[in-house]
Amino acid sequence: MERYVEDYQKRRLTERVDIMTAINILKSQGYDHDELIAEITKVFYVDLDAYNEIVMAA
Repeated sequence: MERYVEDYQKRRLTERVDIMTAINILKSQGYDHDELIAEITKVFYVDLDAYNEIVMAA
């Protein structure tokens, strides 16, 4: 699924629960681990430290 969002439209994901929700949605749409970061950063500004902590814990 092709997504394109202008930078000024991107929402910030800084809360762990929001990041986990976005990851779960993308996984349910068939994205694998390697594709997650590319897809999530197309749509959101992501706190990468929190993202990495969540992915490592999973």
